[in-house]
Amino acid sequence: MHASITAAYLARYRKAAADSPAELLPLTGAQRRFLITRRLAPQTRSDVVPLFFAYPRGTLDERRLARAAAAVAARHPALCGGFAAVRGTPVLRTGGPSAEAARIAVAPGGTAREALRAALLDWPVDGPALRLLFAREPDGDEELLALALDHAACDEQSLGVLTAELSQAYEADEPPAAGPAPQALADYRQAVELQLTAEDAAGGPAAQAHWGRRLGGLTGAGGGAATATGMLTERLPAAEGAARSAVFPALLDAVGAAAHRLYREAGPLALGYPWGGRPPGAPAALGCFLNTLVHPADPAGPAGTGDLDALADAWWDDLDHAGTPFDEVVRAARTAGAPWSGALDAMLTLEDLHRRPPLVLGGTPGRETHLAGRPLAAPLAVSASHGDNLLVRLAWDSDRFPEADALAAFDDLLAVLRHHLHAHV
Repeated sequence: MHASITAAYLARYRKAAADSPAELLPLTGAQRRFLITRRLAPQTRSDVVPLFFAYPRGTLDERRLARAAAAVAARHPALCGGFAAVRGTPVLRTGGPSAEAARIAVAPGGTAREALRAALLDWPVDGPALRLLFAREPDGDEELLALALDHAACDEQSLGVLTAELSQAYEADEPPAAGPAPQALADYRQAVELQLTAEDAAGGPAAQAHWGRRLGGLTGAGGGAATATGMLTERLPAAEGAARSAVFPALLDAVGAAAHRLYREAGPLALGYPWGGRPPGAPAALGCFLNTLVHPADPAGPAGTGDLDALADAWWDDLDHAGTPFDEVVRAARTAGAPWSGALDAMLTLEDLHRRPPLVLGGTPGRETHLAGRPLAAPLAVSASHGDNLLVRLAWDSDRFPEADALAAFDDLLAVLRHHLHAHV
């Protein structure tokens, strides 16, 4: 029986932290992958998670914003610590770079969106985990705020905590504490250790057999990170009732159709999606507690006539093994004969906006908006936000795929999605 990747990491971590156990904290499997990836390809920085908000001109107070960011970061080890490698072992070192909040100058002839995009592309590898960057339109009525996080420090649950705490800190305008309280450090350690225990248990023989069966025929099309991107957007009616439960499997089928249109591949493609949350009983510490699952996207064509019930059944079976760390999933697929490197051909994310409070600054809720052109973790990325409607965004590597092909792929995606959601009302 093979030793699990998680168990091997824990052994290395304990050895690295033996001389300074209070200073060095462990990382989840997802956090470790982010650190390893950025060291191998620091120019991509697809592991930065930005939220963009528009406010009426004159709403934001630069100094107050900086104090609020510092106050929130000081509460959370993942935000005020530094992600590092000690003796080659990824860790969180307490006492890292402090949060940054700054106004970004808009170049003559440019826009606030262009200024923020350039600033995010220039994100330093060893910079702070939390940055608040804002820019004012030279001749407009709005100012834009980018709330940007190192993905190793956050997941969807963390984003809701962060917007609520930033709103409160901006309103209270209190000076930040010197650093996280001892209880916050203990909570982070406990949450990560429980996550690692769950990851170790989820990589056993049954999980290896399941992922080997599911992904043994995976070929992939040579995916990977992308730096040049375009974006297409469409709003659909919010799914309700029976259709709501069909949203995610419908998205899987729709993104698969779009991916096969772009790649023109006949074999199954690697479609990744984040899933998971804190283990039962874990404190609500900020950090990335998600896992990346892999769906083998078979070529189903653009007509949306595939058997969604069968796809949903297979997806539910996958969720029974959702805790298997991504590296173990790749190993299972390759052991089963898949000629797959582990690079993802497409990424899908679904966000429930009802779970995230608005970012209210100066008594004004920010209007969430989106910017094209940021790095992607795969050449094709589809993100959907479920709130008052279903907002679907397709971003693609414009160096790899012509815009005409992306437009056709988006049409396929929307046709499949509308077909499935209409059929399951």
